[in-house]
Parts: sequence; C-alpha cells; structure tokens
Amino acid sequence: MNSVRGMNKTPGEFRKVQNYIGPPGADISQATYIPPSPEEVMPAMDNLEKYIHYEEKDTIVQLAIIKAQFEIIHPFLDGNGRIGRILIPLFLFYKNIISKPVFYLSTYLEKHRDEYYQHLNNITAKNDWNGWISFFLKAVIEQAKMNIEKAGAIQNLYDQMKITIPEITGSKYSMQLTDALFISPLFSINGLSTASMIPKATIIRIVNILKNEKIVTEIQKSRGQMPGLFKFKALYNIVK
Repeated sequence: MNSVRGMNKTPGEFRKVQNYIGPPGADISQATYIPPSPEEVMPAMDNLEKYIHYEEKDTIVQLAIIKAQFEIIHPFLDGNGRIGRILIPLFLFYKNIISKPVFYLSTYLEKHRDEYYQHLNNITAKNDWNGWISFFLKAVIEQAKMNIEKAGAIQNLYDQMKITIPEITGSKYSMQLTDALFISPLFSINGLSTASMIPKATIIRIVNILKNEKIVTEIQKSRGQMPGLFKFKALYNIVK
C-alpha cells in the first residue's frame, strides 16, 4: 500500500512493537490506554476470530463484545479505529441482519466521543462490560432511528424528483437520469452518461437545465483531463 495514510506502519500486519493511546505527542508514560503486548496480539486475535464465528444468543450483544475486544487488542500500528468501525456493518452482513454492509455507527460514536472512550476504558479498568454493552445497544438503536429518518427523506425526495425532473427537462430519459442521480449524488458528465446509459450530448443538455433550476451544482470545473464534478445537492445533504 503506497501513498496512503499509515503506509510506513506495516499495513496489514499485526504489530510487533508496543503501541499506546494518549494525547498527541505524549510518550507511553502519559498513555491513557496501553493495549496488550505484541506477544499477546496473535492469541487474542485468534480468540476473537473464534468468537466472531460463534453462534451467540444475541447477535447485537455479540457485536458489542467483538467491537470492544478489537479496540482493546488494538492489533495494528495504524488504522485500528477505521477497521473497528467497518467491523460493525461487516459482522451484521455476515450474520444476515442487514442485506448490505452499510450500517455505520460513526455519526453516533463521534457525537458521543468522550462517553464512547470512557466506556471502553472502563472495560479494562473496572471490568464494566454491562456499561459498554448498554452504551453500544443505545448507539445501535439511535443510529437505526437516524437511518430510518434518512431513508424516509430520500424516498420523499425521489417521489418529488420523479415528477419535477420530467417536467423541467421534457426528456424521455428523465426516469433513467433520476435513478442514476439517486445512485450517485456526486458525478461527472461521463460518469452520469455511463450510469444512466444516456448519450453524453443529452446528459450535457439535461445537466445544464438542472443547474439552471438549482437541482445540481457544479463543484469542480473541468481542467485538462480532470473532469468537472457536479453535486445533486438535496440528496447529498441528506446522506452526507
């Protein structure tokens, strides 16, 4: 992995040195949390993998434990937070709880960042698993509610655009275009043409109409081989 964040921190390999979590610039003596030693990482990850495949009675409680255990082990030198976040939708998808791996808790956890880290720290400091599991279950419930609200807003917008776009464009391709916009609210002319299977010249004409009606906005002008980028603002504001 080249030219990416953490590329000099043995990406994809379990750490072979001791890491720690603390304020920026702090040394290990000022750490707020010190994960298990490098020698303990492989056995801990082996146990975690076995538990991931275990048929627990409550899948969401199991996920709470998996998420915490991964963060506690902190097996990599970099990227543990990102991998810990992606574990959530991947596990729910693996267990057939969701049809696509797209359920993320990042918004809720970031909003309650201090509480999130406090509950994780309380597991190792006080063996307080109940506090962490309660917090995690609340996070899942609240995030699910937010997702339902977003889904409703997207459906309402789609119903509105199915009427508006044909009216203002007068194009026989209006429904193809509408569907393509809802798949990708950020797009280039070529990308939208390919996704919608609409001729490029027609796409240019329709996008200009949508720009004039302020349904889409140009966020990057084309430069050389760099294509111009457009945003379907109403949808983007819902899903961002």
